[in-house]
Amino acid sequence: MLDAVAATGQGPTGDELEELRSFGEAAAVNGTTLRALVVRHLSRTRAAWPAGTAGSDRVLAAVQQAVEALCEGYERAQQLAVRQQEAARREFIDDLLYGSGEPGVLAERAEQLGLRFSLAHAVAVAEGPVPYTEGDPVPRLVERAVTGRFGERSILLTTKDGRLICIAPGDQRQVLTYFAKQAHAATDGGRAAIGRPHPGAGGVVHSYEEALRALDLAGRLDLEDPVLQAADLLVYPVLTRDRQAMADLVRTTLGPLLKARGGPEPHLETLSAYFDSGCVTTQAARRLSLSVRALTYRLERIHQLTGSDPADPRHRYALQTAVIGARILGWPAQKA
Repeated sequence: MLDAVAATGQGPTGDELEELRSFGEAAAVNGTTLRALVVRHLSRTRAAWPAGTAGSDRVLAAVQQAVEALCEGYERAQQLAVRQQEAARREFIDDLLYGSGEPGVLAERAEQLGLRFSLAHAVAVAEGPVPYTEGDPVPRLVERAVTGRFGERSILLTTKDGRLICIAPGDQRQVLTYFAKQAHAATDGGRAAIGRPHPGAGGVVHSYEEALRALDLAGRLDLEDPVLQAADLLVYPVLTRDRQAMADLVRTTLGPLLKARGGPEPHLETLSAYFDSGCVTTQAARRLSLSVRALTYRLERIHQLTGSDPADPRHRYALQTAVIGARILGWPAQKA
């Protein structure tokens, strides 16, 4: 090729450059380093340099094009390998979090990513105002913070359905807590939930689903905590395990509020604030930006409509349970 360039003054042909790209691609696949590839090529160039060449500039330009072609092919192979690794990683994550795939194969693939299913694992899930995918600035920022502090071994960070996911050994709760706090900050006030540790590949799915349920409950119940522990919310699934019984309680206890002027929502907010404040009227009034007198009037009106007195311990538990059930069931927007 150099002889032809020296004789004609024409650069390498398209076919010649593509052949060099293919050679560079094959070198990458075979494990040759890019440095070794370039050094060897330049050594061969010196040996093949046309004798008595007048147009050295043209030959040097051809050498430059040849080296660029080799590097392009090498990078092409690297990019393909990265895409294949990303596809395999995404397939593993989908199989793991959906609970599909053969357990033995999952365990083998998990070890390649640093997870050992002989240990219990827990999952933290974070969501923000917009969906996220791997490669977005927010997931990259959170990943750098977590791996910078704890390293990459035994921790898997990814995205799923627009949320940020962190899987870590169950005895390393500090990793999940740190991830949740970093995600809360990076997602501009987003919310995170941490599932309980469970053994095996199925345990990862179980913990992941617990974290998702915790996020759903937080939205329904207007919980303000930026980081939620699924273990702290176990009472809510228990309360709604018999959904029909809970619906009956909501209709019977809170149904009369449908007759209130302005609908039941203001009264539900009043009861929620009152119970969340430990039944202290001054704190509840502050939460709702009301005067104590206005709050007291609302509580009296609730007593009149429902026959249950929020200040009476005999009535309080049923009312509070009904309010929680209403939030979870979406009542009254969705009929219980």
